[in-house]
Amino acid sequence: MKLMGGYLALMVTAAMPVIGLNLCWGQSRAEEKGVTIYKPEKAFNGYTLFCHTYEDPRVGPDGVAHMYLIDMRGKVVHEWTAKTAVQLLELLPNGNLLYSTRDRSDISKAGLREIDPESNVVWYYHCRIDHDFRVLDNGNILIHCIMDKMVPELGPELKRCPYIIEITRSKNLVWEWHGEDHIEELKELLGDRWPKVEERIRKDFPFDWAHNNTCESIPENPSGRRDGRFRKGNILFSYRSLDIIGVIDRNTGRIVWAWGPGELDGQHKPTMLPNGHILIFDNGTRRGWSRVIELDPIEEKIVWQYKATPPESFFSAYISGAQLLPNGNIFICEGGRGRLFEVTRDGEIVWEYKSPFRVKGTYGIYRATRYSPEYVRPLLEARSSSE
Repeated sequence: MKLMGGYLALMVTAAMPVIGLNLCWGQSRAEEKGVTIYKPEKAFNGYTLFCHTYEDPRVGPDGVAHMYLIDMRGKVVHEWTAKTAVQLLELLPNGNLLYSTRDRSDISKAGLREIDPESNVVWYYHCRIDHDFRVLDNGNILIHCIMDKMVPELGPELKRCPYIIEITRSKNLVWEWHGEDHIEELKELLGDRWPKVEERIRKDFPFDWAHNNTCESIPENPSGRRDGRFRKGNILFSYRSLDIIGVIDRNTGRIVWAWGPGELDGQHKPTMLPNGHILIFDNGTRRGWSRVIELDPIEEKIVWQYKATPPESFFSAYISGAQLLPNGNIFICEGGRGRLFEVTRDGEIVWEYKSPFRVKGTYGIYRATRYSPEYVRPLLEARSSSE
């Protein structure tokens, strides 16, 4: 069966529409590569940035890692290379690219790199970066790092702990936060749900107990104006190991909100939307199918979700993310399968891309981002002037 944008929408309640895709993953479907669906009149026109997850340049035929910017037809309009492993990418307004490495052990290689359109390194910062970083409005960079240390209250052995920092471009540390110092706050917020969370730490995640994959500085939003926990500048995090997303008060360092146990399953990339809701890629690592949900954090109610029909036809057990586009559509990275697609709020697929760039026997894409033509213009102009 070959799908060209068919979909199924089901209203479960007035408050929570569940949108599903009628999809069959046959052998012929698996062989398709590049753009397989494109509806220009419904899709958000732009450029998509991605790379393959944890790419080790030593395994490639040319000895470098590759990062791609493609247009809506799947054509590579720009490509960068790096001599380090690559994880997360962000295109900067000046046309340069900021990316994180993946080497957690060699501090001389691990950290952030900024490269120009010709892939020359113009800035770097060494740290044990892991999963996420965000460029802030003031030009500083928020970085999630990892720190291994003893945490007796979680068990007798070494633990890998979340460590979030904010640095200036001159590499000065201006803020830091240690996750292991705020376990009591999680206990208070989760109440009678905490014993099961603690049991999971001791049984399933005795080392990497939190596995945080997000550090987002919350933007101005209606929920923050109603409830100070979600105000601008507080930090949104995601403890994948514990199925918890939460908020850190930027001023006090306290965890002031936590949600997820019993509902989330190995989630990635919670992000605050302009309407004050939180968009989450809920991987479904244990249940075997993924979904994207929109959560009202004040009411702690799911108000919208996208999942496939059958559910397991949309599944990434790890990595992945979702992005709200300017036209209201949702851009989804199904990272484990190397599949990127855009859906309307009614669940119609209006763009789909399956990456042809195989790396280490997998198609894994940690995250992908859709940029507007206006945002990409400085890069394309720099490219034109150098040709």
